[in-house]
Amino acid sequence: MSKLSPQEEKELIAFIKDWLKSHRFNQKDLAAELNIKSSRTSEIILKFKEFYKKGGMFNIARNLIRIEQNWLNNSKTDSQEINTTTPYNQLDIDSLVNQIKQDTSK
Repeated sequence: MSKLSPQEEKELIAFIKDWLKSHRFNQKDLAAELNIKSSRTSEIILKFKEFYKKGGMFNIARNLIRIEQNWLNNSKTDSQEINTTTPYNQLDIDSLVNQIKQDTSK
């Protein structure tokens, strides 16, 4: 497969950010599910780029569904409360930094 276009990457970041907030999880939780050491946006996107190379958007969707099913199954069996996300997380900050870089390069 080819690689993600800049527009697709931007849309994927926005989707993941909203998806995490809707499930009341954060990037650290997602990184744990992806079996990556860092919860930084750049590392998460690298993992999704790997998924894309191996099967396109279908593969990304399949992995997100698997993660969501794990979270739903764990929330049914765990009695622990899920941490709420803060209004600004790493995805927000990275997006702002990228936007600033683009604005200053013009």
